[in-house]
Amino acid sequence: MGSIDLDKPRYDQSTYSGRAKHFLLLTNPLNILASDKELDEAKKIVDEFRKTRKMPAGYDEDKLWEKKYLYDSAFHPDTGEKMFVLGRMSAQAPMNTLITGGMITFYKTTPATIFWQWINQTFNAAVNYTNRSGDATISTKQLLASYCAACGGALGTALYLNSKVKNMKPLYARLVPFAAVCGANFINIPMMRSSELLNGTPVFTADGQRVGESKRAARLGIGLVCISRVLMAVPGMTLTPIITNIATRRGMFCKYPLAVIPFQLTLVGLCVTFATPLCCALFEQKASLSVASLEPELREVVMKKYPKEKEVYFNKGL
Repeated sequence: MGSIDLDKPRYDQSTYSGRAKHFLLLTNPLNILASDKELDEAKKIVDEFRKTRKMPAGYDEDKLWEKKYLYDSAFHPDTGEKMFVLGRMSAQAPMNTLITGGMITFYKTTPATIFWQWINQTFNAAVNYTNRSGDATISTKQLLASYCAACGGALGTALYLNSKVKNMKPLYARLVPFAAVCGANFINIPMMRSSELLNGTPVFTADGQRVGESKRAARLGIGLVCISRVLMAVPGMTLTPIITNIATRRGMFCKYPLAVIPFQLTLVGLCVTFATPLCCALFEQKASLSVASLEPELREVVMKKYPKEKEVYFNKGL
């Protein structure tokens, strides 16, 4: 049992392929179908193994890791709390398939644009808050203000871009939702994780000793998440409109115009299912920051208590 460390991912996180395998299991859409009973059982198995270092009866290494990934998909890595089901990364593929499909299908009218952008930013707000870094709480007032700012920024961006492409080729109009989502990500994520920017996110030594809260680590982590989320949206929201535009020009939907909807949903579903884990894998979830880059007061604490440490580590969130 000595080779099994459930406090770390099963695969080498220093390589992209290792991170990709890790996130393919973590974001598996089938995980959201697990009942509370199954999730609690997975937590029990993981907790017992951590305490006893004994393989549970009827389990082998593969089955133990299966329970660990199910546990990780539903419980927050910092707080240990069971996360809101639609906020889990395993809900990204099915939810984004429906929402992205709606945004790139119903983009021509202002009411439709407002509705689908609002739905998308509400979902994103839930995901961003659920997958925040650290264990600090955020007040209801601050949460509501962040949500309103995030939704307002997305809607404003989408409506402005729509007004600019009315007389352009249809393809440009189809790409407006992607541009709006990109802009909104840089508003939504920082706003829904504003408590980290204000108070800092917990940073740790290599062996897990908590040394304090760092605002600089929070900014780095949120920036990395913004980049991965934008890239996550690229395949579904750019390839799908381009392919659909080509198919429409060639008359594929002349006899059955409504066939464009399942056609787009299928394309989006395929893109999102693979883009989610592959873009999450771009950066390690356990990010690092050099001690020299910390805030002066926190740097002094680390140098005094842990003089051998050159870097601190933190959960960047997803």
